[in-house]
Amino acid sequence: MNVFEFVRGQIVAVVVSLVERGQLRNVADISKIVVEPPKDTSHGDMATNVALVLSKEVRISPRELADLLVPLIMNIVGVSHAAIAGPGFINLMLDDTLYHDVLKYILASGPEFGQSQVGQGEAVNVEYVSANPTGPLHVGHGRGAVFGDALASLLGSANYRVVREYYINDAGAQVDVLARSAFLRYCEALGQDIGEIPDGLYPGDYLKPVGSALAASYGDRLTGLPESEWLDIVRSKAIEMMLDLIKEDLAVLGIRHDLFFSERSLALGEKDVIRATIDDMISRDLVYQGRLLPPKGAPVEDWEDREQTLFRATDFGDDVDRPLLKSDGSYTYFAADIAYHRSKFDRGFSNMIDVWGADHSGYIKRMTAAVKAVTGGKAALDVKICQLVRLLRDGQPVKMSKRSGDFVTLREVVDEVGADAVRFMMLFRKNDASLDFDLSKVVEQSKENPVFYVQYAHARCCSIRRQAENFFHGDDLGDLHTSDFNQLGDVSEKTVIRRLSQYPRLIEAAALAHEPHRIAFYLYDLAADFHALWNRGKDDPGMRFIIEDNKVVSLARLGLVESVKFVIASGLGVLGVSAPQEMR
Repeated sequence: MNVFEFVRGQIVAVVVSLVERGQLRNVADISKIVVEPPKDTSHGDMATNVALVLSKEVRISPRELADLLVPLIMNIVGVSHAAIAGPGFINLMLDDTLYHDVLKYILASGPEFGQSQVGQGEAVNVEYVSANPTGPLHVGHGRGAVFGDALASLLGSANYRVVREYYINDAGAQVDVLARSAFLRYCEALGQDIGEIPDGLYPGDYLKPVGSALAASYGDRLTGLPESEWLDIVRSKAIEMMLDLIKEDLAVLGIRHDLFFSERSLALGEKDVIRATIDDMISRDLVYQGRLLPPKGAPVEDWEDREQTLFRATDFGDDVDRPLLKSDGSYTYFAADIAYHRSKFDRGFSNMIDVWGADHSGYIKRMTAAVKAVTGGKAALDVKICQLVRLLRDGQPVKMSKRSGDFVTLREVVDEVGADAVRFMMLFRKNDASLDFDLSKVVEQSKENPVFYVQYAHARCCSIRRQAENFFHGDDLGDLHTSDFNQLGDVSEKTVIRRLSQYPRLIEAAALAHEPHRIAFYLYDLAADFHALWNRGKDDPGMRFIIEDNKVVSLARLGLVESVKFVIASGLGVLGVSAPQEMR
């Protein structure tokens, strides 16, 4: 039950009735009518912009239209009062009975409460992580992994048909560097002294198992071959083992992808998909032969002025046109990326979301332009940037990892503080804002540690339920939705109920905006409201959840507690965080 949509539907009906009675001009577009929580809760339970957004179309001033609407809105189900504010907003107060209906609905729905149908089963491709398969994931990768996974879950809660995808960058120069680095470890596994790892190669110990595996499979046979003969063998094995390592790193965070898509398959599969994509672009006049000016700030002597195969990116919102072929005739990375996103469209995805690291923000315009061009405007690409993570311990930067050679691995962080802390804290800040992750703070048992604070609220709900079952000596508490919620008259109780009522709207809005952090923020606020209500019982025995001589009040409050438990568990489920029944 989405109370905001419930009230909005009745306001729309009021507008339609006025049109039908000839008191208003016909209204063509009602989609802009919004019912939402007011910025200042002292103004009411809800606010609507109906008078403001329809004023121009019906040719009545917002205040006059509001004067016409308010008496009728006062009569709709669930509204106890309506008042005009400012230039024409209408603030609403709701009957307690409507909020009581929300509690009944939560208790009847259980963990399913809040799920939305706004996605209407539309297919969405969410591509995230997509780190080069050259080593273990670092903390920055972890943020994108958690964000993408939570976003996919959020979209699923809103009835989108989601495919989680990982794009394997296994065709660039970096995988040749990986192969050469692994070959050194292979020689080391055979007993050779390889000395210091040369600059430009990957120094981490994580490649030692690759070297050992190659030695076990080939003995010393590869050592006598020229690089041109062993490179493919070593590269394939190294990529395979690095992907296994990456999957293991993701698994400790509960992250699994539906599809791993190989970049190499675009050019080296049964069909050269990149060439086919470029040919299609040529046939549609999206490509031309031309010259580019040197980039601003680039030394002129470093610029190669030559005729190139260029995509008309500026026709689709980019700053400059983009080359598709290098001077040696090979494909640019951009050409491969265009073919890859075209393949997504061909697989049935007109709704694509890419989660990228902070260093890729300059790539957004060209990629969105390319998707618009190659799909004829039938597909949309939303790129979400995850900013950098600064890893701290008691406020001080954490030293680099020996295992990786030059960065702190994601696995090390998860092993130290746990998957729940990593996932929640990665989402407790908007993705495009930088994040300070303090290893000491995220294990504190205090209000300042958001993941503990929210999980503790759930555990406290479970504890109250157990106490109630013991207190009432096994009486059936399963029909809490039939409780007399008129007993919940205290302002702190009403605050919690109002917060619960916002959850379905929040799921829908967060899914449409592609912003899972909203769920984390909401859960913290709900936990704060609930802990405040619990604390009331310490000061006032009459506000305790279980009242010895008043089972009617106790059952009503237990219904509220159970509703909080369901919503917190649901929200944590979207974030991929556990909802413990006990915390020690």
